[in-house]
Amino acid sequence: MAVGKKIAGSVGRSRGRRMLRESIRRLLPWVMDDVWIVLSLREKGLSTNAVALHADVASLLRRAGVMSPGWSGPDWHVDG
Repeated sequence: MAVGKKIAGSVGRSRGRRMLRESIRRLLPWVMDDVWIVLSLREKGLSTNAVALHADVASLLRRAGVMSPGWSGPDWHVDG
């Protein structure tokens, strides 16, 4: 996960990394094995909330075809 220094100060970058990390933690049980994921957060992503960011990450992973067939979709309120 990456959040560039040009995007925000250290507090903003840390928040961005935490949001990305939590989104991946919730999606990881459904990600296919042997897949490497590289995420980079843009400035626009820092102004959104964690639920919207999670939906965007889930959508990207689904479009990339790395989610397992049993995945029911992005649901922030259901944990693993």
